[in-house]
Amino acid sequence: MIIEWQRVRVRPGLRERFIEKDAEIWTTGLARVTGFLGKEVWLGEEDTEVILVVRWESREHWKGIPRKRLDAIEERFRRELPEGHEIVETRAYEVARS
Repeated sequence: MIIEWQRVRVRPGLRERFIEKDAEIWTTGLARVTGFLGKEVWLGEEDTEVILVVRWESREHWKGIPRKRLDAIEERFRRELPEGHEIVETRAYEVARS
């Protein structure tokens, strides 16, 4: 399993709207992709931080999402929430098998 981890900075007062639109647009869009296992949203201590944790069956599933599909989801997200947020850090982790 692969974990896609993103730290997002949002403008003060925008966090709840960001979470709402992220669930409505990104999570719903990714849920239709083969290999998507789920997503969690972690809230930082400050109201300007959101951590997105997406679980994928494999790196191939995650990286195999067609660019056209990702662009369409991103375009819709940008229309609904055009400013006030930025991804400031992205990481990927492989879950070790014991």
